[in-house]
Amino acid sequence: MPSTRREFVRNVSLASAGLLMGKPGNLLGGVPGRTIRVAIIGVGFRGEGHLAQALRVPDVEVAAICDVDDQMLQRAKNIIQKSGKAMPRIFTGSNYAYRDLLAMKDLDGVIIATPWEWHSPMILDALSAGIKYIATEVILGITLQEHWDVVKAAEYHGAHVMMLENVCYRRDVLAALNMVRQGVFGELLHLQGGYQHDLRTVKFNDGKPPYNSGVEFGEKAFSEARWRTNHSVHRNGDLYPTHGVGPLSMMVDINRGNRFMSLSSFSTKTRGLHNYIVKNGGEQHPNAKVRFRLGDIVTTHLHCANGETILLQHDTNNPRPYSLGFRVQGTSGLWMDVAGSVYIEGVSKDDEWDKADDWFRKYDHPLWQKYSKDAEGAGHGGMDFFVLHAFLESIKRGVPTPMDVYDAATWSAISPLSESSIELGFQTVPFPDFTGGQWMYRKNEFAINDDY
Repeated sequence: MPSTRREFVRNVSLASAGLLMGKPGNLLGGVPGRTIRVAIIGVGFRGEGHLAQALRVPDVEVAAICDVDDQMLQRAKNIIQKSGKAMPRIFTGSNYAYRDLLAMKDLDGVIIATPWEWHSPMILDALSAGIKYIATEVILGITLQEHWDVVKAAEYHGAHVMMLENVCYRRDVLAALNMVRQGVFGELLHLQGGYQHDLRTVKFNDGKPPYNSGVEFGEKAFSEARWRTNHSVHRNGDLYPTHGVGPLSMMVDINRGNRFMSLSSFSTKTRGLHNYIVKNGGEQHPNAKVRFRLGDIVTTHLHCANGETILLQHDTNNPRPYSLGFRVQGTSGLWMDVAGSVYIEGVSKDDEWDKADDWFRKYDHPLWQKYSKDAEGAGHGGMDFFVLHAFLESIKRGVPTPMDVYDAATWSAISPLSESSIELGFQTVPFPDFTGGQWMYRKNEFAINDDY
């Protein structure tokens, strides 16, 4: 027996963590005769995509949906009717109607696709209700404490919380991961990524066709502009880090033999959102008086235990083409996403870039080779097929999800940590270890061959 209460608590925590840290296993093929029942909380545009994809899976029953927006509920009903599947139970009427959904006794899993500030409370309520498999859209939480709360609750309940970080399954990203694992780039040194996407028409939307115009946000606005823009008013940090850091984390084995040690963030002046309002609504528009805290470009630097560095950028408030800005650089060469180029010493011509597509065809990941046809028509170029099916098949097989609660917390915690760094005058801050030291013993089995 443990000799002290501290040892007892430690042993219980390690045992719970063991439930979460097992091998995911092969997550395609399913279990014959096993139909799972899932519920979706939030059927806005993101949840709508998950709903449509889940309805296509023969051995998945969408048992319930929940939303407070009648317009989005009606769109969801239309999708369900067209699918030919039975109409699920519908929960609405208040911000907490989802708790009645969670009280259903026969749910195998829950998908959360609501505004960011609701993710952590809904996950905790789902865990308390006994749900063992929970998928959440990015991000995990707002404050650092919320991240710790979710991790500890998942461990306590022996449940699986998976962030639906779909970019980990992007075809070129998985090809680059394949190249990393085969040593094409040599030993990794430095990586870059981020979220570089002009979201001004998302952050200001008046709800009129074509649903991407106007200068309204908050209660007067439509869809994401009702809630997302307020984060730009009140917060200054990397508010959306996981699309960049998730794939890079898998390449350098974060939480699986490596971890983040420290973080420092910097932000520019704030101009883009105000300029957009003035240009489209005039200087007299009430929103022209709003003072936005979010710097137009936020740069975050991460240092890893094994010596690699990662640079992230958040850039959503000014005109630019979309790019996640990936760069994967090792002792033998590198891939540059924006340039669409690869250079490998001794293979590429001296001082000349190769087309990345040529390399990616050669190193196309087995997942995409095997299931590209199944992914056709799924959102985000097929990525949504892989990330949702990874969650659903984990439920069917009763195995840990390939991206777990420790990944969700580590990737998402960059947001509050970057806010702290900027608030402290761009100081370097320590990065918490959500695995409690288990990162030293875990193996990286994400997307091994044609496993998820």
